[in-house]
Amino acid sequence: MRAREIAHTKRDDNRVVRPFAWGAEFIREHANGDDPRVIFGEHTERVMARSEDFYALPEISDWQLAGDRLAWTSAIKTPAAENNLARARLFTPRRERKNKPRAAVVVLPQWNAQPDSHVEACRIFNGLGMTALRLTLPYHEERRPPEIERADHLVGSNIGRTIQSMRQAVLDTRAAVRWLKDQGTERIGILGTSIGSCIGFLAFAHDAAIDVGVFNHVSGYVADVVWKGISTQHVRAGIETDLTVDELRDFWKPISPIPFIPRLLEIKPRPMRFIAARYDLTFPVDLSRQVIAEVKRFGIDLDVVWLPCGHYTMADLPWKAIDAWKIATFFRKHL
Repeated sequence: MRAREIAHTKRDDNRVVRPFAWGAEFIREHANGDDPRVIFGEHTERVMARSEDFYALPEISDWQLAGDRLAWTSAIKTPAAENNLARARLFTPRRERKNKPRAAVVVLPQWNAQPDSHVEACRIFNGLGMTALRLTLPYHEERRPPEIERADHLVGSNIGRTIQSMRQAVLDTRAAVRWLKDQGTERIGILGTSIGSCIGFLAFAHDAAIDVGVFNHVSGYVADVVWKGISTQHVRAGIETDLTVDELRDFWKPISPIPFIPRLLEIKPRPMRFIAARYDLTFPVDLSRQVIAEVKRFGIDLDVVWLPCGHYTMADLPWKAIDAWKIATFFRKHL
């Protein structure tokens, strides 16, 4: 299984080691001349004290639905014009469920997902009588500027831009939830895979309108995944010249799940399932165990599924089918 995971990783030959950049301008205006470590340390303290402000969603007035494509202006303005238009694809069931609330699932794909990724899952939800809204993550697909081949700006060696991009992804997710609510959806679930799992959890911890969460591949700190995972070694190579993993963990704390677990106690209890892979080299198993243990330490009810595969091989049969079954049955039960 380890060999198969490594082989999957080597299929992509366009990973680029990008030079380290603080990117303080992505988190604070007029940062010139100040010590970047101080800027990012203060930013972490400020966000962790008032994360509800950091992840607060402003009003949105320019929703555009054309066929099955939904678009709106993202709450975060970035230097890339293409990325500032948030996008999602709507999957509507032929028949809604009888004698049950109108339900929908917001679907957050993995890092560098292609347009057809998770479409099959959306159609499974449709078969269960649920709507699905598949979000295009920042810097992906139509949102990717021409100068990059991969979505390197979502998680990369630019520290501040990574924070901005992950925040943008969370706000886009919350916007998708709001739109569904405005359409009369009564129950909303969220499905996040890999980096989408992290984004989804951050939204789940800050938005009580999300009723059910399924998180496919789980880990507690973005910095540790970058440092230890086999899929992000090119990102680590661009960062380790200037930062230690402990420093990076602190600076990226505002975009990592573990620090926000206590927030779940402030919101009504909601069904939550973590799905992890026993042979995962991208979200290493010790990191998955760490976040699972932390949720349980707070006495929060959590359903955990371990599959005997790895990160990439979870997309292969038979694990793909088992994973889909574990996801669909949890939503069918709780939505």
